[in-house]
Amino acid sequence: MDMRVLMKQAQKMQEKMQREIAELLVEGSAGGGMVTVKMTGSHALTSVHVSPEVLEGKDAEMIEDLILAAVNDATRRVEEAVASKMSGLRLPGF
Repeated sequence: MDMRVLMKQAQKMQEKMQREIAELLVEGSAGGGMVTVKMTGSHALTSVHVSPEVLEGKDAEMIEDLILAAVNDATRRVEEAVASKMSGLRLPGF
């Protein structure tokens, strides 16, 4: 196979993967769903939801911990999704 053709295919696959990762949206949660966050494949937070029950306690430290845990959960899920997509990436002829 011509190396130029192979490189062009690899570039197309990379561009497709980048688009898929950019469109990826995952949800992370903590406290049994008391705090949920949504994050894109590029690690941008798109939403944060804090259950009203959490706010009733007015324990700022607990709320901060739950948000931190939810963001970390979402980050882990993004990394797992990206790794899964990358593991399926195969160049033709290899």
